[in-house]
Amino acid sequence: MIFLRGRIIGQLECGRSQLEVSEELGAQSVISRLSQRFQDDGNVSRCYSTGRPRVTTPNENRYLVVTAKRNRRSTASDLSRQLSSATGTTVSRQTVYRRLGHIGLYARRPVRCVPLTATHCRLRLAWSREHAMWTPQQWSCVMFSDESRFRLQSDSRRTFI
Repeated sequence: MIFLRGRIIGQLECGRSQLEVSEELGAQSVISRLSQRFQDDGNVSRCYSTGRPRVTTPNENRYLVVTAKRNRRSTASDLSRQLSSATGTTVSRQTVYRRLGHIGLYARRPVRCVPLTATHCRLRLAWSREHAMWTPQQWSCVMFSDESRFRLQSDSRRTFI
């Protein structure tokens, strides 16, 4: 983006009109504002945007990340309380969730699955090799199904389909 701004200013300084530059690069109003800002203060970077300032500092965000990684089972509410007691900054659970999500830490439920044994792996490989050369017509005769749990009544009896 900065490179594009520099290109626009460079073309304007070479004597091209704003209309000519906008025909090539688009957005005449953007080019006009950029040119005006460059003439006013000689700067093409984005202006400071208004809005609510962040409650947490980068150091506090880092503290949240380190604390979350040390104790993987801690909730966003727990982390909010820990941050408040450590730094005095009070943040909501949602703020903690967003700060952690920004670096890719999300809450997930652990998946329970049966680990595959060496025999399972061997049998699966043999099955896949046996069926690797099947035609679409042969596969069309196969019905794939999965066992899913459906609650048909108010009791907790399971019905597998």
